[in-house]
Amino acid sequence: MSPLPFPLPSEDRATSPHTGWTRAHWEATADGLLDAAWKWSTLGRALLDLPGRPSRSGVRSDGLEGYARTFLTAAFRVAGAKGEDPHNWLERYADGLTAGTRTAGRDDAESWPLILDHTVFGQPMVESASVAIGLRLTRPWLWDRLDGATQDRAEAWLRGALRHTPAPNNWYLFPFSVAGFLESVGRGDAETARARQRALDLLEVWYRGEGWYADGDGRAFDHYNGWALHLYPVLDAYLSGDAELSALHGARLSEHLESFSLMFGADGAPMHFGRSLTYRFAAGAAVGMGAVSGHTPLAPGVSRRLVSGSLRYFLERGSVGEDGLLGLGWHGPHDATLQVYSGPSSPYWASKAFVALLAPAEHPLWTAREEPAPSEGPDRVLSLPSPGLLVQSTRADGVVRLHNHGSDHVRPHEGETADVADPLYARLAYSTATGPTASANTADNHLSVRVGGSRSSRVRIHPLGAGHGDGWGWAASWHTPVFAGGPPTWPGLRVESVTVVRGRYELRVHRILGAPAGSRAEETGWATGPRDAVSSALHGLHGWEEREDVRAPQGTAFTRWAVLPRLGADVEGTDLLVALASLTAEEDPAPLPTAVSGVNVDVDTVEVAWADDGSMTRVGFAPLEVTHRLR
Repeated sequence: MSPLPFPLPSEDRATSPHTGWTRAHWEATADGLLDAAWKWSTLGRALLDLPGRPSRSGVRSDGLEGYARTFLTAAFRVAGAKGEDPHNWLERYADGLTAGTRTAGRDDAESWPLILDHTVFGQPMVESASVAIGLRLTRPWLWDRLDGATQDRAEAWLRGALRHTPAPNNWYLFPFSVAGFLESVGRGDAETARARQRALDLLEVWYRGEGWYADGDGRAFDHYNGWALHLYPVLDAYLSGDAELSALHGARLSEHLESFSLMFGADGAPMHFGRSLTYRFAAGAAVGMGAVSGHTPLAPGVSRRLVSGSLRYFLERGSVGEDGLLGLGWHGPHDATLQVYSGPSSPYWASKAFVALLAPAEHPLWTAREEPAPSEGPDRVLSLPSPGLLVQSTRADGVVRLHNHGSDHVRPHEGETADVADPLYARLAYSTATGPTASANTADNHLSVRVGGSRSSRVRIHPLGAGHGDGWGWAASWHTPVFAGGPPTWPGLRVESVTVVRGRYELRVHRILGAPAGSRAEETGWATGPRDAVSSALHGLHGWEEREDVRAPQGTAFTRWAVLPRLGADVEGTDLLVALASLTAEEDPAPLPTAVSGVNVDVDTVEVAWADDGSMTRVGFAPLEVTHRLR
């Protein structure tokens, strides 16, 4: 575990038996992160030019990002303390606002870049939301003390977010948040009303049920649900007192937490899945917002266990460097985790986790005794048909696995090409203890068809259904294999996939249709490193002919170097392939072949008998039907 460059209070194991952390630890962490970041401010305090590679938006935008995202931390810190600001953070942000808006758009040492369309270096629109929310949270101690001219300049800059086009996803909540602030200080008009209604209308389009939003018009279901699509409307309703907005979006947040709360491992790690993972402990923002607003199914002690566990998990694993700055990566630096829009200040969207500080010291979130996280309870299996996800947690090792049969990163208007296959969405499974391999390495948790030396990618995922029963569950999908070399697709080629889970086991059944002569199928398992606490296993039950271990020298976010099991078999026309996979942190787990006592395959139907209790899992493809019963 990495030592921190700033001091923390002593642990309190009486009220926090799982993490030892209290509200004071959160305040100390906020202060430590802010102190380190402010060492890199410009003279006028308008930009925080943190060291590191610039994003594609450029150094000036990155400096604004440093100001805006750390402002969120300071705002939650001071607002939660009812205006107490022992380190005078707000004085610095007031100075920076004054300097940054004085000649906005000018190319000098302090001026903020203008807010333009998302296609024209649009990152300032993202940061405008953090500035607006920070000002709204700290209004009595910052905004109300500014002179009228500075307020007018700040409004003029912020209105750029209302007048330009966001990216077609959660970005519409940035002008929503800007408009909410302007209305809260008596500067609302038809323009702010339009921005707010447009965002609310889009949320209705993107809401797919079970507490899950798609991040745009496609099928991207990821952490943006918690740290954007739920956070912004619920926080807005909480600050404005809008009962109607609170009731609608609060209920959705509460339902989201029913499933999302299971996606944290017993060690505090959130699910390593989806883009922008360098925001790290922002994954706890939805849990904190639920506790603050009261829209949560979780007991206060469970909520604190989750948010404190996640924050501590990252602080102890190298996310903060010796200089006190949050680095780009997951634990420590990891280039494959990053997106092109990530810059030195990007990790500070982790600030959203500090929304928990809006709960005052006497709130049950901080006073209740910590309780176990959902992943620390009995083994759980939870299916989510709306997003096409299947969650599997095991108490013996505290690992949570997410089987993906519905979330991809392809927008409706985009074609399917191998170069858009995203490792953070395209894989069959993800976990709280492993990360996907990089694009240049062998893909983990992947079924590929190899034709003429080219391996296929899984790009657009079409869910076929999901369900669960007592101790077991399933999810299914199909995809068109897409190739980088030769023809991009083969006529009639299709892969249908079903995952059935029980305990630590994953039954993976694939039906390949229309495989051309000379094709070869390959399936990989979990990628793990030599020092990882988890082990990976993959065993062919039917159709697979060979097994080997392959290397991923670029490693994952959890290990510098990884190895993964791979099965192979020649296929042609229609073939049915069955395998058993496992990821576990148990010591000396039983070999996979001993888990199954029999396998029967009849045309399009697979029956698997389990050795422990004699139960039978049946998977049929024509039509799709998945059942599990005791003999």
